[in-house]
Amino acid sequence: MKWLCAFLKGTKPGEPNRRQPRVTAGEESTLWEQEPLRPKREDPPRHDNEELDRQIALSLAEDAKHPKERNHNKGENDEDLAKAIQDSLNMNPYMPHHPYAPSQALPRAHRVCGGCKHEVGHGHYLSCMGMYWHPQCFRCSSCGHPIRETEFTLLGAEPYHKLCYKELHHPKCDVCLHFIATNRTGLIEYRAHPFWGQKYCPSHELDRTPRCCSCEKMEPRNTKYMSLGDGRSLCMECLDSAVMDTGECQPLYHSIRDYYEGMNMKLDQQIPMLLVERQALNEAMEGECRGPHHMPETRGLCLSEEQTVSSILRRPRIGGNRLLDMRTQPQKLTRRCEVTAILVLYGLPRLLTGSILAHELMHGWLRLKGYRNLKPEVEEGICQVMSYLWLEAEILPAATRHAHPSSSYASSSSSSSHYRPPSSKKGGISHTEKKLGEFFMHQIANDTSAAYGDGFRTAYKAVNQYGLRQTLNHIRLTGGFPL
Repeated sequence: MKWLCAFLKGTKPGEPNRRQPRVTAGEESTLWEQEPLRPKREDPPRHDNEELDRQIALSLAEDAKHPKERNHNKGENDEDLAKAIQDSLNMNPYMPHHPYAPSQALPRAHRVCGGCKHEVGHGHYLSCMGMYWHPQCFRCSSCGHPIRETEFTLLGAEPYHKLCYKELHHPKCDVCLHFIATNRTGLIEYRAHPFWGQKYCPSHELDRTPRCCSCEKMEPRNTKYMSLGDGRSLCMECLDSAVMDTGECQPLYHSIRDYYEGMNMKLDQQIPMLLVERQALNEAMEGECRGPHHMPETRGLCLSEEQTVSSILRRPRIGGNRLLDMRTQPQKLTRRCEVTAILVLYGLPRLLTGSILAHELMHGWLRLKGYRNLKPEVEEGICQVMSYLWLEAEILPAATRHAHPSSSYASSSSSSSHYRPPSSKKGGISHTEKKLGEFFMHQIANDTSAAYGDGFRTAYKAVNQYGLRQTLNHIRLTGGFPL
């Protein structure tokens, strides 16, 4: 058994115990390790060797009696070893191992890329707000280019470059075409038209930016409005249907008189109608004793006094962005009845000019029919109703107009009670002109003044409930609207 003893010790009896050279993996050169020499010992006595041989023989005999148990223990050891090796492989080599650290809420195997929707495996990845991306999948949702900046914007699950997000979602001024600046508190502050939705910087209300005198839109920097020469400006859309002189306005005036006649409210007297400049209208308004005047600007006037008024004789030429060769003619207005003339501001779109004529004609009708000393909210309110109804008849198709008691004044027959005269413009109106008409109706319905706004809403409610005929009869008897 001496050879077995030598095999277990790694030496032969009587030789020093030395290790063979070992190569370390990953090194460029061979690394030799050697244990230090130990003092040479003499071999033990022979009887000690014989005793050792006897103990080894007994041990081998015992193992031979229980081979199954030995194999079972060996299998368990192998499984433990394999499990330990697998656990070591699953560990993140870039993270220090903390045996008592809490486990991650979302294992790597369950992370899905927000770009390609595939699993985020081993390697680099980006994480933000509980979402993950491969570096090559982290792209701007607007321009599609990779996001390499350290700052970006995340909208829901969509990342953006900061500039791309600002271009898409930061409001721009419709006047100066720049991004609307933030105020001192860091909030985006702007103004918006209640009907058109035009957004603009608050500073444009103070920097004399032109505003259309008809639709109230502000002039964008890349567009030129038409200057009417009296402090008013007109956008190109409103200019397209603008009425410029008295002769051009006559067909519209007669069509509105026909509208009144169709409502059984014929005006027997021929009331002169003149289109005038702003200054002439203001001068005539100063000479008129009766009636409230809508501020900040009056666009029409029903005269009851004798005056000399300058009317526009011929349509002016358009040169660049201004009107040229304006020709006016003074006209002496004599009083032959309760109404001397109707004056309307020139240069307004057809529908706005018509709504002003419908309003002023109602003033004339009331005076000619003997309605005296009415309160401003009653007279102006019922005049605004007639203006509103005329606009409604112009912009709404006959098939879609709702019939209500306001359609008739005197007739009780079913055929005339639903009468709606056709549009005064041959061939109908364009989409742009229709939107303008809707805006003028919006202005009437949302006026904030007591006489024109509150008066209209009260009058319109009464007309819808009791009809135009009964409402006017109640006004004649009581001076107010039926409750």
